[in-house]
Order: sequence, then structure tokens, then C-alpha cells
Amino acid sequence: MQPIKILLADSNQLIRIGLRNVFSDTEKYSVVDEAVDGDDLVAKAASTAAEVVLIDYTSPGFTIDAIPQSREINNKLQFVAITYDQSGFTITNAIKSGVTSYIKKDCDIEEIRDAVKETAAGSKFFCGKILETIQKEAIEVQNIDVAPFSCAPIALTQREQEIILLIAEGNTTTQIAEKLFLSSHTINTHRKNIMTKLGVNNTAAIVMYAVKNNLVSPNKFLFSGEARV
Repeated sequence: MQPIKILLADSNQLIRIGLRNVFSDTEKYSVVDEAVDGDDLVAKAASTAAEVVLIDYTSPGFTIDAIPQSREINNKLQFVAITYDQSGFTITNAIKSGVTSYIKKDCDIEEIRDAVKETAAGSKFFCGKILETIQKEAIEVQNIDVAPFSCAPIALTQREQEIILLIAEGNTTTQIAEKLFLSSHTINTHRKNIMTKLGVNNTAAIVMYAVKNNLVSPNKFLFSGEARV
């Protein structure tokens, strides 16, 4: 399997060094490029081999405009925002500008890696702290127009559907993590995202969704024991 190619976009050299080290001890990722400001990022957008841009658009020299400008040049680039604390309004504007996934700089290493992995696979990833910030300001994630470049409505990603199915089959968080080769923390984050999108607050409601949408047979769940996630 080819490593996921990453471009680091941050004006702080120490931050870039730190993020490079996050991905240096595994062959699953490769940092292939860096950008020190917004102009640098836009200039490299056309020629970079990167698939995922890990960006702090709040760092000096960057603005949120660098994201749509880069995507206009290279629409294959996927953006993971990684910032310090921001307001829900700022976060949602970033999502509207083309950010696919959003995490914080104080997330643990596995969560940072998983955010890049999930984004490269075509999924959206929001760490629990980001979702909490959005929800505190009464902003519903499913109501955010996350893709001004597409008219497609927000929907469950393939990864989220996989997790719903595994939950409905009675798998624990640990078992799901092992099956999907992700951390338990990442599975819990996906679970929060799923509940937010579905507008539910417990496992039973997730199971009911799976049954109603024919993702799993009701008999299979009834005879597999109570869901334990």
C-alpha cells in the first residue's frame, strides 16, 4: 500500500517539525511538502504530490482564503484543519471554505494520524472537542454546507455506515477498532459524529436506524445479544 502523502501548512517551523515527527515513525504516511504561508500553499497546489493538506489557517501568513484558492487549482487536495481553540462560527466557516476534517493541536498523536487516514479515504473526521464547540453554539453539523464545490447533501460516509453496521451487530468499541484498524478513540469520535448527524443520543437509536435502512437484519441483532458499545 502506498503511503498517504501529506503537505504541512503552518508558518511555525517548530509546529511543522513536530507534525513531521508524528508521521515519521510509520510507513503509512509520508510528508512530501511544506508551505510556510498562504501564497506558498497556493503556489504549490498545482505541482504537489500531496493528497492531504494538514493546515493551520489561523497561523501568521495564512488566511482561510488559501483553502478555496488551492482547491480551485487542485480539486484533489483534501484539507484537515488543525488549530488551537476556535469559535463554532470560525470552524463552520472553515468547513464551508473547503475543510473536510477538523482537529485540534492538542489532540493525541493517534487521533491526528487517524484524521489524515480517514480524510484520505474520503471520510469526514471531527474530533470530539470540535463537535462539542460547534454544538455549544447550537450549530448542527448536518446543517453546514460542507462543500460549496458540490451540490451533494451531507450524508453518512462509507466509514460511518460501516461503523453503524458493526454497532448494530453488537460489536464493542474495541472490537470495531480492531476490525477497522483504527484506535478506540477514533471509533468513539465517529460514533459522536454519527449520533450528531442522525440526531440521536444512544446506541439503541443507531441500531433502529440500521434496521430501518436495511443495513442489518432485525433478527440478527435480536439474537446476537444487547449492543455493548
